[in-house]
Amino acid sequence: MLPLIRRTLISSLAFSSTLLSSRIVNSLSRFTFMNSSVPNNFGASQKLMALAQHLRQYRPPPSPFDDDDDDEEQKLEESAGKLVSQLGFAESVTSVAQQPPERFRPKRAAVLICLFEGDSGELRVILTKRSSKLSTHSGEVSLPGGKAEETDANDAETATREAKEEIGLNPSLVNVVTCLEPFLSKHLLRVIPVIGILSNKKDFKPCPNAAEVEDVFDAPLEMFLKDENRRSEEREWMGDKYLIHFFDYEMSDKKYLIWGLTAGVLIRAASIVYQKPPAFLEQNPKFKVPRVVQNDTIMP
Repeated sequence: MLPLIRRTLISSLAFSSTLLSSRIVNSLSRFTFMNSSVPNNFGASQKLMALAQHLRQYRPPPSPFDDDDDDEEQKLEESAGKLVSQLGFAESVTSVAQQPPERFRPKRAAVLICLFEGDSGELRVILTKRSSKLSTHSGEVSLPGGKAEETDANDAETATREAKEEIGLNPSLVNVVTCLEPFLSKHLLRVIPVIGILSNKKDFKPCPNAAEVEDVFDAPLEMFLKDENRRSEEREWMGDKYLIHFFDYEMSDKKYLIWGLTAGVLIRAASIVYQKPPAFLEQNPKFKVPRVVQNDTIMP
């Protein structure tokens, strides 16, 4: 059974890498143009340059939200939800279905998967621990990022702007190479993971915004493909079983728990970077994206 699942995952990765999402690609092109004064290699090592070249070839699957035509409404309902957050649920079986509806168009957000080369040559990713004073997701581990603003030209600009605001990471240090397919959070945000490469970690001096971020740390990207220090919880919704993954990580005598949407994004990113599926069964939920919701609706 497992070999079949692995072959299916590998086929899915190969299929994903060949499809085109024109809106995301065009956004990246504009971002690259805006930063054309920065050298393409950013002083990166041969390993990082090869990684950047590989990731630039990646094309995420087309999203149903890329087409705003009303004729695509049925396609929206049937095709979306492939990468819904582990905390999302189908609208049809919640109280949302009994509320006055409007056409579902999720708000956009973006997170930055900032990769750099560790002292041993391994790829590492920058993470944050949210402030314990925040009203939502306090004390949780997350990737730098946030909601899109009207002045943002694209998802890459949203992610790098938020990273600068949250942890003081200058966008000029980050070579944005690709975007992954969107995730839908429990708060009905369409979250776009943006992969960027930091060629010289020493150039980055973390300056966390105390109102939002309690700590800045990094972790090896490959750990999100391994079955070590990982546990999962099985959940069920409408007869469909799925797993929520939890990764325990320790650095500088500090312990972190990486789970939920952040873990899901990093599992996907690691699978694409290393071109292989995880050593464990992901078992993502297959919930449909809700077709209509009220403003400010939160999935239970």
